[in-house]
Amino acid sequence: MSHTRFRFLTATAAALLATSLTACGSDEPSAPLTTAYTLPGERVYPEGIAADPRTGDTYVGSYTDGAVYRAAKGAGAAEVFLPSGADGRRTANGLKVDGAGRLWVTDSTHGVTVYDLASRTALARFEVPGAAPRFVNDLAITRDGTAYVTDSVRGVVYRITPAQLEQARSGGGITEMTTQFDLSGLLAARAPNAFNLNGIVADDRYLLVVDMVPGELYRIPLTGADPIRKVTLVGGDLVNGDGLELRENSLWAAHNLTNTITRWTLTEDRATATRTAAFTDPALAIPTTLVRIDDTTLVVASQFDRGGPMGEGTPTAPFRILTVTGI
Repeated sequence: MSHTRFRFLTATAAALLATSLTACGSDEPSAPLTTAYTLPGERVYPEGIAADPRTGDTYVGSYTDGAVYRAAKGAGAAEVFLPSGADGRRTANGLKVDGAGRLWVTDSTHGVTVYDLASRTALARFEVPGAAPRFVNDLAITRDGTAYVTDSVRGVVYRITPAQLEQARSGGGITEMTTQFDLSGLLAARAPNAFNLNGIVADDRYLLVVDMVPGELYRIPLTGADPIRKVTLVGGDLVNGDGLELRENSLWAAHNLTNTITRWTLTEDRATATRTAAFTDPALAIPTTLVRIDDTTLVVASQFDRGGPMGEGTPTAPFRILTVTGI
């Protein structure tokens, strides 16, 4: 998340916070909120999280310096996995672990770096084409190994195929990402260079991507001739929607400025999403994203409003990854 992003958002933050808190109403579960593990460092300001399905280990990225941390399954504290500034990265936003044991890390101003988890070696790097403003944010990886990456300023989704990854690995250089879906003409109007597309998830047929300012969700077909369309949201909205998590027909969303986690039930065709639960707690500390492990939801407590990208003051040490159960 950038300073520009939060200058745009905080003008309406108070009103949005009041709306979100009252929206939870009677469907807010009594979800326990505990610390899953802590992160080392005084100015981490974590942004993204990914789970390795093979081991249960999780990886967390720092927005402020690009460091990546690893927490072994069941550990109470994470350790540095990739140091600050590794491979020229200034930030670590979206993170995903693919089925081949590779860690994908987005850098807001550059693109995506792919690492081998076993050796911590950078295998390939993909950068945004052109000089226009950009903010590379989140990514999703489909079962066939194709990665889709959101750009929160350009309003597009980039694609990196397995063939492109292999070509980049063998070439040993930096490869440009290609735009696969351009949603800029569909999204709600906003100020120039303001943020739009953020969290993204995928199944075998569709991508789902949130437009965080108006709180809308878009369905992008991966096959066939269906158009990109807005998902009908029932029982709420996705204002301040940041990271998403998808499990079968259930969708979870982190709402950053309003300290809320919501759960939605999707129809099979992904045309409609109905909100089934919401949990709001200031202790979520500006949640940027989340990941599900078994029946547990791990949430990134960014503290972006405490001396970070969106506010003054001092963060509360240590930075934490939280466990929210019951949602």
